[in-house]
Amino acid sequence: MKISNYLYIFIIALLCSTTAMAQMGELRSELAIGVNGGVNMSKVDFSPRIKLQNQSGMSMGITARYMCEKYFKMMCGIQAELNYSQRGWNELIEDGSENTYNRVMNYVEVPLLAHLAFGKDSRTQGMKFFVNLGPQFSYFISEKENMGGGEWNPNYRPNGIIHQYGKMVENKFDYGIAVGGGLELSTPVGHFLVEGRYYYGLADFYHNTKKDEFGRSGHSYIGIRLAYLYDLIK
Repeated sequence: MKISNYLYIFIIALLCSTTAMAQMGELRSELAIGVNGGVNMSKVDFSPRIKLQNQSGMSMGITARYMCEKYFKMMCGIQAELNYSQRGWNELIEDGSENTYNRVMNYVEVPLLAHLAFGKDSRTQGMKFFVNLGPQFSYFISEKENMGGGEWNPNYRPNGIIHQYGKMVENKFDYGIAVGGGLELSTPVGHFLVEGRYYYGLADFYHNTKKDEFGRSGHSYIGIRLAYLYDLIK
């Protein structure tokens, strides 16, 4: 069984257990919306392997969160986002040419996350620790290659892998697993959140049949997010 199948089974089990707890816990109905922004440190999982450094990019969007129940000291809900996100890769070229190469790839992302919070149960004051986990779906919108370091000559790369240069995205739809954790400060004027998030892509943006150059070309990144949410329904 592929790792993606195990991850999907785990997420379904988590969502089912959350639903079961909702039937035993204290029901509530709290809706908050707001904005988020941050930075991604991304790489691409290539096969054959390409030596890479982190590629930095921005992320920003809107967030909606619905808290539906409390089970003992755990508050449970669902969080959805619509984000503009930059990913890509930055190659570590060590052939003496002083060439540099990075690619910026722009996506629209829709994470659908189970939101579990622990801490003071107050809408207007106090601190909580939270965990987010769920699937994320993305659609590619644009990309830009950046080549530098004098005369560009990739023919003497130590690993001989040069097919990525000039090769544009072939599969625009991306999906994977997002997991994050952070702190939330609730105040009378809204909720302020800081989160660290990891994304692992299960799709490839290049074709990956036996006749293609790459067997794997999937995104991954670590992101830092800041968000502000305002209560619409308390």
